[in-house]
Amino acid sequence: MSKEELIEVQGKVIDNLPQGKFKVELDGGHTVVAHVSGKMRMNNIRILPGDTVVIAMSPYDLTQGRIVYNKK
Repeated sequence: MSKEELIEVQGKVIDNLPQGKFKVELDGGHTVVAHVSGKMRMNNIRILPGDTVVIAMSPYDLTQGRIVYNKK
């Protein structure tokens, strides 16, 4: 599998965690720990609890993800 085979899902940020991670509840009801992608961190995109975000997840580990877009 390569980077192109990531799973993109939409969810809502529930809580801020230490070290730039967030607890996100997916539309299906699952909870995932996600961190902010590098481009969003470079451009100082702020993420707050309650924001709707798009998460890219690997098919190997469905408990972690990377936030790639903030829909607010």
